[in-house]
Order: sequence, then C-alpha cells, then structure tokens
Amino acid sequence: MAITAAQINELRKATGAGMLDCKKALEQNDGDFEKSVDYLRTKGLAAAAKKSSRAATEGMVAAFVSDDLKSGVLLEINSETDFVAKNDLFKAFVNNIGQHILSTSPADRDAMLAQPYSGDPSKTVQSYLNESISVIGENIQIRRFSRFDVQGDGCIGAYIHAGGKIGVMVQVESPAVTSANQETITTLVKDVAMHSAAAAPRYVTREQVPADVLEREKDIYRAKARETGKPDNIIEKIIVGQINKFYGDICLNEQVYVKDTDKTIPQVLKEASAAAGGTIGISRFERFVLGEGLEKKESDFAAEVAAAAGLK
Repeated sequence: MAITAAQINELRKATGAGMLDCKKALEQNDGDFEKSVDYLRTKGLAAAAKKSSRAATEGMVAAFVSDDLKSGVLLEINSETDFVAKNDLFKAFVNNIGQHILSTSPADRDAMLAQPYSGDPSKTVQSYLNESISVIGENIQIRRFSRFDVQGDGCIGAYIHAGGKIGVMVQVESPAVTSANQETITTLVKDVAMHSAAAAPRYVTREQVPADVLEREKDIYRAKARETGKPDNIIEKIIVGQINKFYGDICLNEQVYVKDTDKTIPQVLKEASAAAGGTIGISRFERFVLGEGLEKKESDFAAEVAAAAGLK
C-alpha cells in the first residue's frame, strides 16, 4: 500500500525514530501503526509509543471533588482553539458541566446529554451545550468523563497540570478521615495524583496488566534478544528482568516516586499509613491527557516529511 507523509509524521512523533526508518516500518507492516511501532522497537529504533504523543486538540481537563471527598469527576471538554480554551465563558461552561455530573451521576455521556441541566432544568444538557457553542462561537465537545464514588472509608483527590493539559484523579482506601489525619491523607492523595501526571502509569498493580499487553512486550523483548544470538534459556532469563522493568514503568504501585527518587510509591504509602494510623492503599486512578487519541489537521510539516522521504 502507498504510505503517506501523514502516517510517517505520526509514527515519527510517537516513537522518535527517523523518518526513513518510519517509512520502512510502515511499508513492512502494510501501514499498520501499532505493528510498525513494534517493528521499530524490535529493531531498537524506538521506545514504547506513548499515545499521548498523538494528542492534538485544545480545551481543558478539569477535576471536581465533593466537599466530603467521597465523590469526584474527571472531565475533558474540547474546543477548536487554545484561545477559546482560555476564555472565561468556556471555563464557566466546563465548571458547570463538571458540577452537573458531580451532582447527578449520569451513567455515560449520552445519558448526561439527555438529562435536564441542573443549572436550568427547563433545558437539557445538550441544549445548554448548543447554546454555549452559539455564544462562544466555536465548536465544543464534551468528550469524556470518569466518576469516582467511595463506599466506606477512603477518599478522592486530584491534580490538574499546566492549566488543564493533564488531569489525574486518585481514590484510596484509608482509615476514616478525621481532623487528626485528614492533612496526611489528602496530601498523600494529591501527591500520588501529581506523581501519576508525571510518571504516566497505566495500571495500579501488575495483576491488572492484560495478558495480551504482557505477551506483546515479551514478543518484542524475545525478538530483540534473539538477534544477539544468545541461547533460548538465557533469553528467557533476560525477558524476566525486562518484564519486571516494564512493570516498574507502567504500574503505579511499582514506580519510583517522582518527588523523591530514593523512594518507591509503596514506601510513600507505608510512611503515610503510619502517620494516618492505618493502612492506605490506592484502589483506582484515572489519567486524562488533553486531546489524547485525537488528531488535528496536518500542518505544512507533512509536506516536509514527504519531500525528505521521497513521497509525493
């Protein structure tokens, strides 16, 4: 199949590999993006692709937490331009939608759009969205949200980075929050959320990593190791070490703490547990990157890629 400049540019941005290497990878894999990433990794030409590198829209990620710290909403709303995303009308719209979701707990996006809007029950959320688009003068999309609800002891915290470019919400199991331990627990939750914004974990524990994701990594490591000519029994031992490193990269409970690299997340939890008077454990988190998985129109850079790669 014919490989386009846009495909090469996307793969280059996601992997950091050279343009000609990206072109070859796509040609070898019939234009399949994920297979091309694996091909480049097998050849040692790219790190694991980060989906966030493919993000390309404007708007805002925002977090809303109830006063009792038992409910929370992580929300992403997209706009067409960064100018509108910084507009007070847009920010007010994001806040109103977040508060609506927090107070009404819709099952999903479609259900939320059909609900009476909590700020004016005479209209639906969809109607409020349409009115806001008219007033702001730009297309707006309520893209996604994730709701958190604590049953029993524990609490929720959040961190928003760079004015809404990245948002993380964390839920922990903990001793009952009291005036004596509230600062310890809430500070911990915010610190873990901040860590997650920077370290980009995908799962809490290694047990949550899907089997197909794990096998894909093993296949890549195995293919790279075989190119060294080592015997299979040595290769399997190498893979064990590489998989443990993989877990350390993607599992929150196995990561090195970004605010103090002499500690791991489990050590931070243990210290906070001692100060709070009971065990604190991370039960769930969500991490939204603004525009993750969405695409903008290609810029003129695509033409430069085409020229360098010998494409039309």
